[in-house]
Amino acid sequence: MSELRQRVEAGEPAAIREAMARLDRGELRVAEKVDGDWVVHAWVKTAILGYFGIAEMQVMEVGPFEFHDKIPLKKGLAAAGVRVVPPGVVRFGAHVERGAIVMPGYVNIGARVGAGSMVDTWATVGSCAQVGRNVHLSGGVGLGGVLEPAAARPVIIEDGAFVGSRCIVVEGVVVGEEAVLGANVVLTASTPIVDVSGPHEVVYRGHVPPRSVVIPGTRPRRFPAGEYGVPCALIIGQRKASTDQKVSLNAALRDYGVAV
Repeated sequence: MSELRQRVEAGEPAAIREAMARLDRGELRVAEKVDGDWVVHAWVKTAILGYFGIAEMQVMEVGPFEFHDKIPLKKGLAAAGVRVVPPGVVRFGAHVERGAIVMPGYVNIGARVGAGSMVDTWATVGSCAQVGRNVHLSGGVGLGGVLEPAAARPVIIEDGAFVGSRCIVVEGVVVGEEAVLGANVVLTASTPIVDVSGPHEVVYRGHVPPRSVVIPGTRPRRFPAGEYGVPCALIIGQRKASTDQKVSLNAALRDYGVAV
């Protein structure tokens, strides 16, 4: 692998194409968890950026639809055991594991979606975003993409998490295992994620702890013109054992009277 990396970093077209094929098959990935920490493989992102430079524009016809782009659509879905519902799109260079379902949503180049996960209607998995196994991305969820700088961490949704309708997660935020985000939660690298479930608040940024139940909130902030509420996210509790089954994830929010 070190030889391929060197060739990619040298800009060799054949190496870039080989890296992209491996990424598409799931043999490479942009980021992976090593000893409990997420490690970004910047050279894989370099391959993606290089591929944009060497790929040529082409017309692709799929039934009545016509596309004009550099990146082809992913192929071999049936053999891979992946369900993609029209007009859902998975681009070449993304990897979707067996048993995952993509409704009419979008999975961009470099992204990875784990086995048993659901990308619901109009949900977007941005470039290089990493979605774990048995994750549910509800309708209209937006996971931001990141290609540059190459060392930047992508958005990561860990195994078993539930992301509610119209949530936005960007700028390399990590949503921990089995966490639950209520509808309309917005998480950026600078968003205060405030645990209010105990006697004193605990503030996180860029990371939602595992099994947290999170809702949108505001915090007061004084400006020259007066005091206003600025967005934050509130951790209001922990996911209960009774809601560990995927079919009852909505109950994790209803336990706290929160919209899905």
